[in-house]
Amino acid sequence: MILWAVLSTVLAVGLIFILLMYRRQVKNTCRQLEFLKENQTNLRLTVTVPFKQFEKLVDSINQVLDMSQEIKDNARKNEEYLKETITNLSHDIRTPLTSLDGYFQLLAQSDSEEEQRHYIEVIQSRISSLKDILEELFTYTKLQNEQYELKMETVDFGKCVYDTVFSFYDEFQTKGLEPEIDFCEENILIEGNTEAIRRILQNIIKNALVHGSQKIRMKLFSENNDIIFLCENDLENPGDIDIKKIFSKFYKADTARTSNTTGLGLSIAKSLVERMDGTIIAEIENDMFLIRVMFFRKKHNKNLIIR
Repeated sequence: MILWAVLSTVLAVGLIFILLMYRRQVKNTCRQLEFLKENQTNLRLTVTVPFKQFEKLVDSINQVLDMSQEIKDNARKNEEYLKETITNLSHDIRTPLTSLDGYFQLLAQSDSEEEQRHYIEVIQSRISSLKDILEELFTYTKLQNEQYELKMETVDFGKCVYDTVFSFYDEFQTKGLEPEIDFCEENILIEGNTEAIRRILQNIIKNALVHGSQKIRMKLFSENNDIIFLCENDLENPGDIDIKKIFSKFYKADTARTSNTTGLGLSIAKSLVERMDGTIIAEIENDMFLIRVMFFRKKHNKNLIIR
């Protein structure tokens, strides 16, 4: 009987001790939660008593806190990104509109037919630039939608490259450039989207026209199962270009900050290339800026219809 009484007392004391420790941990956890609620911090709940069930509970609460923090961080990043986007878009649209307003005023004030013709040509050029900017912004907006899908089909990549490059003939002439062109003549088929491919090529060539001063070289060739389009141009100031940011949204090298560009061209090109399972790489070698676009070659099928 005495032994049983002693054991009962020990068990009761032990149980009370455990309950007190448990109560202290609960109070400590409540204090920690109150602190986390009132303060922006990355601190998490801690456990000072070895209770597995309580440890599991605290781990679950910490996971919820981590998820909450991630949501807050993403919301803050999205808010900052939205502000940056609005600022950039406002600037990109306002600049050509201000220029248009100025030339319309000059046109209204001029009595010379020669001057009027000149102002009309400039206005038409500015409207064309504004149209290009809005088209890029529209494409960029579509690509932000994760549900937006490109309609894939069999495309004659060689024909797309040839047609797109030679559509820039007037621009090359205006800048006094004679691009070096080396295109393979074989039939090159890939799985892609024709309009997206044209947009990729246009954006790459426009970038070369903005930054190239004397030399532009383009090459189309096959290497194993890859189809590669290469475009390179010389650089007046290679140090102005941060190659790590070249595909970033709204990135403009110093030499292009005053031009009517959105800084979205290469970012859009990269997004479109990757949506078609291709690869795009940018490099600077010996004061030459180089962009390489690669797609997987589709096997020929005699019964295949090219759209």
